[in-house]
Amino acid sequence: MLLLFPPLSQLASQTRLPLPFPVKAKVKLKVVSEADAFPSFLPKEVHRIKDPFARNLAMRIHRLPVSVRFSENPIMSSCVKPSMQNTANPVVLLHGFDSSCLEWRYTYPLLEEAGFETWAVDILGWGFSDLEKLPSCDVVSKRDHFYQFWKSHIKKAMILVGPSLGSAVAIDFAVNYPEAVEKLVLIDASVYAEGTGNLATLPRAAAYAGVYVLKSIPLRLYANYLSFTSLTFSTSLDWTNIGRLHCLLPWWEDATVDFMTSGGYNVASQIEKVKQKTLIIWGENDRIISNKLAVRLHCELADAIIRQIPDCGHLPHVERPDSVVKFIVEFVQSKTNTEKECVSPV
Repeated sequence: MLLLFPPLSQLASQTRLPLPFPVKAKVKLKVVSEADAFPSFLPKEVHRIKDPFARNLAMRIHRLPVSVRFSENPIMSSCVKPSMQNTANPVVLLHGFDSSCLEWRYTYPLLEEAGFETWAVDILGWGFSDLEKLPSCDVVSKRDHFYQFWKSHIKKAMILVGPSLGSAVAIDFAVNYPEAVEKLVLIDASVYAEGTGNLATLPRAAAYAGVYVLKSIPLRLYANYLSFTSLTFSTSLDWTNIGRLHCLLPWWEDATVDFMTSGGYNVASQIEKVKQKTLIIWGENDRIISNKLAVRLHCELADAIIRQIPDCGHLPHVERPDSVVKFIVEFVQSKTNTEKECVSPV
């Protein structure tokens, strides 16, 4: 049986789980009944999640086979598939560091409502893919895996969207496979870090200890405090459960340590090589990555426009999804980018 949720705007005012953003778009969410609603490969803790949008998106997660050169067997790779496909460039959503496609719980339905063929793809090593065979999860492997996913399942040049570290993933991919990317959208981009720094040289025992802390509830709550402008404790706790759900898979520690000790992403030198038209979106109140870096990135990209969102933190697609979708729609529909006056960050 299908339950039809009221429009998003009504949910925002009626639900006891307050949404932290003003929603103007009307979106109807179809949610399968509780019986056998969630994919069996998700951790059982998914049932504890209260957020109706996270629950709805979790119910839509699939695993698709992806053949890669560094694994003997295809990797069953997690994603949210589009409910409709068309001839236009699909919008493909990546996620940030140590996260999953559930980051897009509020933005995904709005993009579908806007008529886009929308994919949300889990980056190799994070999310809900089957990594029982423990493939390599370094930068090259992540890139190769995503390319094979695109080649096998998406098959059209993308509007590729990357938030936070997902922006580094998107830049690295767009430079190496330009034919696969029509346009880029970078959200509060983490693209100037020099990889994982000293973490790459940690003894493996110390790396595992650090990764154990990474999935802890106190650390995740603190990350929410830094990432968003204002949250009630109950909402922050629920979002913590959403954000760490993938950490409960048995191979998460091994995959994360493999990435951390491999050196991570260092894409600063690749920025000037990006040829695609690019939209930069930034929360003005980002306490994790200063919006001064948005200006720097705008200047260094060959063809970019920038949009900043007031009263918004590090994850606009979670905190202000209506604004993010508005900017993406305008960007996709635009023929040319006309703003390229650079102002040096103060």
